[in-house]
Amino acid sequence: MLRLILALALLACPLTTAVAATPCREALALGLDVSGSVDDDEYRLQLEGLARALDNAQVREALAALPGAPVRMMVYEWSGPGDQRVLAPWAELSSEAAIAAFQARLRGTARSSMEPTTAIGPALTFGARALAQQEGCWRQVLDVSGDGKHNVGPVPRGIDMGAVTVNGLVIARPDNIAELSAYYRAHVLRGTEAFVETAYGFRDFEEAMVRKLLKELAILPLAQAGDSSARGPLPQRGERLR
Repeated sequence: MLRLILALALLACPLTTAVAATPCREALALGLDVSGSVDDDEYRLQLEGLARALDNAQVREALAALPGAPVRMMVYEWSGPGDQRVLAPWAELSSEAAIAAFQARLRGTARSSMEPTTAIGPALTFGARALAQQEGCWRQVLDVSGDGKHNVGPVPRGIDMGAVTVNGLVIARPDNIAELSAYYRAHVLRGTEAFVETAYGFRDFEEAMVRKLLKELAILPLAQAGDSSARGPLPQRGERLR
């Protein structure tokens, strides 16, 4: 019995080493705002919008751009200072089956009771800790989606994000989107390549997420490909995505 256990352990070692040594092009964590300003319909629009964004042909192409260095993705939701929950744990989106399983996790999620407050600072801390678990990735990026300003807990600008790039997806009415976007630029974004994408309400979330994912996933593949002219331009606001 002991010999059998030792043999199984030796067989397991190469597999563990191979997985740990797999190059990772980008570790991308997405944090979704589920505070009190987000009703149940808007909650579903976020999850379904993200799931559908992963079906977009350009997003699929971007994910598959470097097969030897896949993208790792995870999704969590956040509201109050102590309210963060992983919806889809880290996964390498390197195949149709992996993407389908990731989408199923999102679509199968039921809303949980959380504080109604908006704690962006603690949401950043949670995302940074999740990204710190992903070794061997060329880039670490955190996506923070939200429809309001931070109002409780440690302030966003005081959170040390290290080398993590933080992008924002602002969800707001047309008359408030400029103000909230400016707030995100001043207090939430990190890194020289950071940017804010905008959604005019939650029904625009899917198209805004597609635009944001394409920007985030295009940086390294285009640099590695050498000739970026072979790829079409990124879609702009108002352009049909399908």
